[in-house]
Amino acid sequence: MVDFSEKDIARVVAVLGANTYSFEEDHYRIRLENQAERRLLTLEIYPHILLGDKEGMLVVVYTASAHLQLHNCSGYVCSEELGEVTFVTETAGTLSGLVVEQGAACSLYAGLDRRLISSDFTKLGVEVMLSGVALSLAEEIIKPAKDPGKKK
Repeated sequence: MVDFSEKDIARVVAVLGANTYSFEEDHYRIRLENQAERRLLTLEIYPHILLGDKEGMLVVVYTASAHLQLHNCSGYVCSEELGEVTFVTETAGTLSGLVVEQGAACSLYAGLDRRLISSDFTKLGVEVMLSGVALSLAEEIIKPAKDPGKKK
């Protein structure tokens, strides 16, 4: 489980260009606004919450037209250059990621074959390539994918 601290939230806030954040009982809340494009996004991070019968990290995004949740978040990567934070969940053979951007935008990629993020993107269709490229930023924090052709 991720140990998400005050230092982590300060980093996320800085990368997303938010002015402030709040801590409300059991979660952090960050509000992003893009007035030029009339977008508002609220990001909530629950570092330790009961998810079924186990405790884990929950990341929630609210927008005017969407409500997204990433359960059992196993880590995150901040990209100052891109102005975005990628939250990742690893399951057996797959990855899911929630990307939150400075401009109060977000993208969700779910159930990717984990080998996809280290594959040759030029051999993939545009629709598949986009998700692989987006989550490839998280390659440094995830466990290496097991090659199904190799025996233990």
